[in-house]
Amino acid sequence: MTAPQDEDRYLVGLVGSGIGTSLSPALHEREADELGLRCLYRTLDLAVLGLPAAAVGDLVAAAGLAGYNGLNITHPCKQVVLSHLDDLSPEAAALQAANTVVFSDGKATGHNTDLSGFARNVALGLPGAPLDRVVLLGAGGAGAAAAHALLTMGAGTVHVFDTDHGRGDTLTAALHDRFGPDRAVTGRMDNGHTALSRALRAADGLVHATPTGMAAYPGLPLPADLVLPHLWVADVVYRPLNTELVVTARARGCRVLDGGGMVVFQAADAFRLFTGHEPDTGRMLRHFDALVLTPGEVR
Repeated sequence: MTAPQDEDRYLVGLVGSGIGTSLSPALHEREADELGLRCLYRTLDLAVLGLPAAAVGDLVAAAGLAGYNGLNITHPCKQVVLSHLDDLSPEAAALQAANTVVFSDGKATGHNTDLSGFARNVALGLPGAPLDRVVLLGAGGAGAAAAHALLTMGAGTVHVFDTDHGRGDTLTAALHDRFGPDRAVTGRMDNGHTALSRALRAADGLVHATPTGMAAYPGLPLPADLVLPHLWVADVVYRPLNTELVVTARARGCRVLDGGGMVVFQAADAFRLFTGHEPDTGRMLRHFDALVLTPGEVR
């Protein structure tokens, strides 16, 4: 294989908190190798560096000066990063969240590949799933991407629940502006989960988009008895792949979609933005499975 030329060498990274187990470095570097490119992918973990989410602006500026081609941005920085960018893609502007930053011509431009990644994962992983009423847990960056994706795909109404009621209201208002006032409703989280229980009984599906279930935040994002058998359940968490929600939903007879496909498809879209080269998503999915599945295990 011919050695990569300077224009085929890329320096990218991931900014977030508790990202030590992220598979983004392996996914990007392996796909670059397959395409005859050279990609060095660094993780900039706020927890390890002892920095708050607000420090994302300093990290973006430093990466631009250091010659990075781009950054992926994850929890808890997808919304905080916006004020530190020079421009936003239409998707990032609509979602008010960026998970990808591209450096070019001295400018840092924010993009959102979570939306396209989630939409493709649902389309392939839950074909034919009813979308008349969907309950969304989490109104942060991933939740915003999921909500916009669902309504773009034709969902009737998305019921948004977040422990931060202001954040839930903000997302619902953005959905009203883009899709119309009858397409999104804010639900109130309460100690008895009364409103959430009522919404789930009438819903077709449940999308989970909070950090709960990640290795650093184990547990269920809602009481197990609210995971009703008639629901399809989609989780955006992928480390671990079989979150407590995924395991519980399968045990209760739900149709279940884990977060693996979303992370691969959003990574593929980010890879395209970083390098200008077209990734092989089928190959990236196979690589992901090889990284996360133990011998004999299937998804």
